[in-house]
This record gives sequence, C-alpha cells and structure tokens, in this order.
Amino acid sequence: MRSPKLAIITVLLLLPIWAAAGDISVRREAGRFVVSGWEPGNTVPAGGWQSVLAVYAGEGIDAPPMLGSYVVESGSLVFRPRFPVAPGVLVRAVFRGVETKFESQTTARQPSTRVQHVYPTSDILPDNQLKFYLSFSAPMSRGEAWQRIRLLDQNGAPVELPFLEVDQELWDRDYRRLTVLFDPGRIKRGLLPLQEEGPAIEDGKRYTLVIDRAWLDANGTPLQQEYRKSFRVGPADRTPPDPAQWRVTAPRAGSSDPLVLDFPKPLDWALAQRLIDVPGVAGTVAIERGETQWRFTPQDTWKAGEYQLVIDTNIEDLAGNRIGKPFDVDVFERVTKRVVQKTVSLSFRVRQN
Repeated sequence: MRSPKLAIITVLLLLPIWAAAGDISVRREAGRFVVSGWEPGNTVPAGGWQSVLAVYAGEGIDAPPMLGSYVVESGSLVFRPRFPVAPGVLVRAVFRGVETKFESQTTARQPSTRVQHVYPTSDILPDNQLKFYLSFSAPMSRGEAWQRIRLLDQNGAPVELPFLEVDQELWDRDYRRLTVLFDPGRIKRGLLPLQEEGPAIEDGKRYTLVIDRAWLDANGTPLQQEYRKSFRVGPADRTPPDPAQWRVTAPRAGSSDPLVLDFPKPLDWALAQRLIDVPGVAGTVAIERGETQWRFTPQDTWKAGEYQLVIDTNIEDLAGNRIGKPFDVDVFERVTKRVVQKTVSLSFRVRQN
C-alpha cells in the first residue's frame, strides 16, 4: 500500500501546490489559502468547510486548526486566517486528507502599508457623529480592529467602548477600507445606553482617534507608523440634507470641465461617491473640500443641453441623517413625515460659449 507520506509536498510561499494527482491545487496568496481545480458547489458540507480544508500553524499534529473564515470566490474555496502567521512559522494546509506545507518567510518584511486617509477629514465633527472610514494603502488583516483602534479624550484617557464592536468587521472587498461605527445606542435619544453611559463624544470637547502601528497588514507586517486624527466636537446635527440648498456649477459645452456640486455641510464620503449620478454621462467622481464638494469629470466633452443630477435619498450627512429623514429621532417623538420617493433630481443646463 502506498504510504500517505508520499502525498506530502513541501513548497515555497506563493508557488502553486498540487495537492493530489490531477489539476486540484492549493496555493497561498496575500495571506489567504485558495483551493482551485475543485468545484465546492453551493452547499456547505455537514461538517463545515473546515472538514474539507483545514490550515495549521507549526509542525505539531495536535495543534488546533487556525481560526478564520471560508468563502467561495469565483468557483474556488478560500480560507482567510483571522490572524496573520508570524515570520518563520511553518504552515500546513490539509485538503481532503492531503497535506501541503508552506515555508513562511524567515525575516519580517519592511513595513510599507500606511493609513492613507480617515474620513471625515474635517477637524470639527458633530457630537452625534455616526462613523469613520479608515483607508489603507494595501490590504489589511482582519480580526484586529478593536485591539488597534482607540479614541482618547482631551486628557489622553481612553474613551470606554465608543464604537460598535461587531465581530464581522465592515471591510470593503479589497480589505483596504474599514467602516467604524460609533455605538448608535449612545447617539439616539431615549435609548438606555445613552442615558446610562452618556455619549461617546461631547460638544465642546476634543478627542484623538489613534490607529496602532502594531496593526498587521495582509502579509503580517505592521503599519509604517501610528496614525492620529485630532478633532473638536460641535453641536449635534439633526437636520436632514436638503438638495434644494445645494449649489450646482454647470460646465461649458465642448469642455471636459467638471460639474461641481457644493453642499452647505459635509456629507458621508463613501455614500456621496455612489449615490449621486448624471444619467447617460460616463465619468469619474471626486469628493473634496472636507466632503462639502462633489466633482464629476466626464469621460467625453459636454454637449449643450439640459441634464439631471439624480440623488438617492439614502445619502447621509456625518450624523447619518438622510434626505427627509433624521437619524437621531427621539424614540418618544412621533414621526409624521416619511420619505416616499427614492431619488430626487436637480436640473442643470450646459450652455454654448
């Protein structure tokens, strides 16, 4: 009988691994493990995906499998470890009883990933601020956010549990942008957490958001440096955005000048990019001036005529207020207004010179 040891193959990091005869391969890329050449189907096995693919750190046969998440992407089974593997640690991927070993790098990579931006960019935020967006220069590891993000008060003391610490961190698909929500229970009036613990941030005070340098990127390397954003807190904002107060600056016909939309107050950076559109015109969007300006640059030159700006009513300001619908509504007040339309429109004209 053929020895199972003959099926064990040792390869270097990032090279394709042939886990068995045929075209099934297991490879390690950007910190994740991918099984290709095998169709996982749409039904999760009774024992979970871990019964098909398990990944271990170290040589010990009694070590438990690494924690992480499984997903089927483009027809391949993918395992993402919750924590990156330290340099020099041997990793073993076992797919249907066949083991593949990966020799991890023996020296740490030079840190290159950094925090590019934190939105909103303003240094004055309402005391019912709803969220931050953390933007990184490269993919990050998951499962570390609540160990690596702190909010300090004006005396340098940590604010206790200011954020909604959900297990399923709110990353974009590339793991380069994380949405961090303030605890809504400490924002909405009439809710018990606000009454018992008070707001996470208060009008008239200063705070500092700190992102720890020890946060590891997808390659298991810490950030280049710690990041700090200091801001002052102003009064709560409970006024929904009103497109009737937005100023449209139309471009000239025959030009590629941007169409500019100015807001009287900052809007949610990510939503402003997605929820404002010029139907029938291709182009790119930029959010500038502290999230108070939307700029649309067309792919081709403008033609003279009438146009529409279409705005989804789900667009939000910094406090989560939507068009026609405040976020921070007192739960004891009766809400008499309801938004029925899903979009609103603003007209503008592109004129000849």
